[in-house]
Amino acid sequence: MNIRSLSRGDGVVIGAAVVLFIASFLDLTSYGRQCSGTYCANLSNPSAWDSLGVLMSIYLAGVIGAVLIIVARALPQPRKVAGLEMGQFGVAFSIFAAWTSFWGLVDSSSRGAGLVLGFIASLVLAAAAVATPLLPALKSPLMSAPHPPVAPSPYGAQAGVPGQGYGYPGGPQAQPYGVQPQPGQPQQGQPQPGQPQSFGGQPGQPGQPQASQPPATQQAQAQPASGGATPAGDFAPFWFAVPVARPLYAEDGSPTPIAELAPGTWYLAVEQRGSGLIAQTQDGRRGVLQDTTGIQRG
Repeated sequence: MNIRSLSRGDGVVIGAAVVLFIASFLDLTSYGRQCSGTYCANLSNPSAWDSLGVLMSIYLAGVIGAVLIIVARALPQPRKVAGLEMGQFGVAFSIFAAWTSFWGLVDSSSRGAGLVLGFIASLVLAAAAVATPLLPALKSPLMSAPHPPVAPSPYGAQAGVPGQGYGYPGGPQAQPYGVQPQPGQPQQGQPQPGQPQSFGGQPGQPGQPQASQPPATQQAQAQPASGGATPAGDFAPFWFAVPVARPLYAEDGSPTPIAELAPGTWYLAVEQRGSGLIAQTQDGRRGVLQDTTGIQRG
């Protein structure tokens, strides 16, 4: 279960369910002391736990509906029961609890704190359950996304030091065979100022003769060096987060989603696939994210 996939509307649902559960322990009625002639009696006010019908149809029905909504939102794959998603059952339970609570409040002649607070909580619960998928303010993530991880460095580059890897743009590159050096730069094979030079040896290393190589060998050695200076593609892996839950499809084009990307979690984009992205989840699964609108780059 991914808690970061919960939205602000889900937070309202959780809060209303907690208040509804607390209201089940309060008095349903507000009868106090009654007297008949010279005889007076103190009447006890029952709570919802003293009436099984009221408890199950209002208070526990709302709490069960909230649990179904939150569990369905946190699961990576939607679960269905009798062809309906678990979240839809939760919304139906919350609406039923608010409906029953309203008529129980109207029918009561002496309304206690438990009945009034239960109606308010069930009404807020039903309103949040219905309005969360519709209002952008309620669809916003409940928890902010953490700081994105450090993006993978290019091959051969040192972590945290840009431009230090072999073949990386701006890093040290091998000079191809036959390319003339720029003015002011010493040519290969010429002695540096202040360094001795011996016959047949490299500059600054006297007494170490260097065997001459045929031009074909020199050209073959220069070709891999020149190939290292060619930059890779224009696409570089990056971290991103989705604004709302979006499905991740298999790379073979299967219409069945293999995972669901949840808001508030960072995923790694490893490749561009047309207008979509090849994304990698935290458990190592890879797939195609077809809808990339509104994503947040790390």
